[in-house]
Amino acid sequence: MNKQKISSFQMSILFFVFMTGSSIIFVPGGLIGKAEAGAWISLLLSGTIGFAILIMLLYLNFRFSGLDYIDYSRKLIGSFLTIIFGFLTITFLLQMQAAIVIDVGLFMIGAMMRETPIYAFTILIFLIAALTARAGIEVMARMFTLIMPLTTFFVVIVLVLVLPEYRPEQLLPVLPKGLLPVAAGTYYSFGFPFSEVFLFGMLLSYTGEDQSNKQLLKAMSLSLGASLLALCTVTICALMVFGPVSAAGPFILFSIARLIEFQEIVQRIESIIGISLILGSYMKTTITLYVLSLFVAKLCGLKDNNTVIMPLALTGFLMGLVNYDSHTQWSSVITSVHPIWNGLVMFTPLLILTVVAKFRPTKA
Repeated sequence: MNKQKISSFQMSILFFVFMTGSSIIFVPGGLIGKAEAGAWISLLLSGTIGFAILIMLLYLNFRFSGLDYIDYSRKLIGSFLTIIFGFLTITFLLQMQAAIVIDVGLFMIGAMMRETPIYAFTILIFLIAALTARAGIEVMARMFTLIMPLTTFFVVIVLVLVLPEYRPEQLLPVLPKGLLPVAAGTYYSFGFPFSEVFLFGMLLSYTGEDQSNKQLLKAMSLSLGASLLALCTVTICALMVFGPVSAAGPFILFSIARLIEFQEIVQRIESIIGISLILGSYMKTTITLYVLSLFVAKLCGLKDNNTVIMPLALTGFLMGLVNYDSHTQWSSVITSVHPIWNGLVMFTPLLILTVVAKFRPTKA
């Protein structure tokens, strides 16, 4: 399998767009519905778990330099358990890639083009994501480095232009119903997006040998911190604008953008949030599809992961045709099923590998 190489900075860009991409649009509304004014506290708590996952991945990557998650898993727990855990992870990744794209489709038919069938959007996103993934991680890193500032700029512009609508008093009281809602919000935001840090266990080995461990640690930590800050900022802004009713709409940032009107010149700019959503979801889908293809290729002994990218994209598209008919149905999945499924098939195996690596010295 041809190993392309990227810098620590490029890896951190991939990490930021993956963690922030669609999350910044979809997470705040659902999270406020769970934790209310304490939503930002839930983000800090689940973000801490995300940092713990990142530290475990970096520890294993430094310990087994040049090897990816599947490679050092074979060394630590053997091929049999690696295959079992690996195929369990694949079940989640198949569902994950379908859900990311379906979210975009539900947004488009729910907020903009109601008469258009959802597959008209999902098939295009899967096709473009698959073609980008086939181009390799170097192309992805260069392309996403150009797209990321654009999507970030759109979000910042919306949050700045809506400044007259902010009501800071709506941030209080922070814990009107105690800690239970915050715990529910932490569970929700752990499942999406912070437990998904795990996927970079297959990508960290693509950093060039000239990149020091210290550089990678700093770049990835700053990237995750920036993503956490972005999610907290949007959540707090949503609370200041809409207060407790922020959870009424699934696309809270889109709803915020609809409020912007400046002397009949600057108005109806919610379309730029739609563009940010499409670009962010496209980038996250591409990375997820690429990691999924690496898992399948490694576990099946294939020499080139490109051979399975198109079939996996087609599988995701077909799954989207028979699942998640509405945003309410998908919200139910990510609220109740997603966190526990993710925890069992990704977080738990990673924790086992870390403990084994710590207490059983193994040659790299």
